[in-house]
Amino acid sequence: MRLFVALDIDANIRGRIARFLDGVREFAPEARWVRPESLHVTLKFIGEKSGNEADEIKQALTIITLDAFDLNIRGYGFFPGARAPRVFWIGIEAGPQLATLAATIDERLAQLNIPKEEHAFNAHLTLARGAGGSSSPRKQKADRPNRKFQRLQEKLGALSAPEFGTMTAREFFLYQSQLSPGGSKYTKLAGFALR
Repeated sequence: MRLFVALDIDANIRGRIARFLDGVREFAPEARWVRPESLHVTLKFIGEKSGNEADEIKQALTIITLDAFDLNIRGYGFFPGARAPRVFWIGIEAGPQLATLAATIDERLAQLNIPKEEHAFNAHLTLARGAGGSSSPRKQKADRPNRKFQRLQEKLGALSAPEFGTMTAREFFLYQSQLSPGGSKYTKLAGFALR
C-alpha cells in the first residue's frame, strides 16, 4: 500500500477553499485540479509498504508527543516559480511547531529505514498541477517558461491575497493513497493526537 503522513484540514476552511476553487478553476482549464475533499498538508511521503510495515509505522508514530498548534491558511504561489509554473498552491503560516512535527516524523521513520527527506519542509496545500510534463515542485533542467497558468496568474494578480482561516492542528494521520484514473483516493489508517 502507498502511504503518507499528513494533517487534515478543518471543514470550514475546506469549504472556503472549495468556493475559491470554483471561482478560479476556469482560468486554468488544462490543469489537473485537486478535489477539495482530498486536501491535506503532507508531512512525510512514505511510498509503497506492506501491511506489516504499515503496522511498524503506526507504532513509530504513536511515540511522537508534541503540542497542538495553529495554522493560518492564506496566500498562494506556484512551484517551482511564477515563470515556469507546474504546481499552484496556497500557503500555510505556522510557528516552528509545524516544521518540528515534520522533522520528528522524518526522524522516527528513518529508524525504520524509510529514507529521510532531501529538501527542507515547505508547508503548502496543492490546488492544481499543470497538465502534461512533470508535476514536481522542484526545478527541472527541462523547465521553460510556460503559459498553462498564465490567465490564472493574471486574475490572481488583480486580487488581494486570499485568506482561508486559522485552525488548530490537534492530530495527524497515516494515510493510504490509492491511485485511479479519476484521481487519488485517500483513506485514514490511523490518527495520532497532539497534546
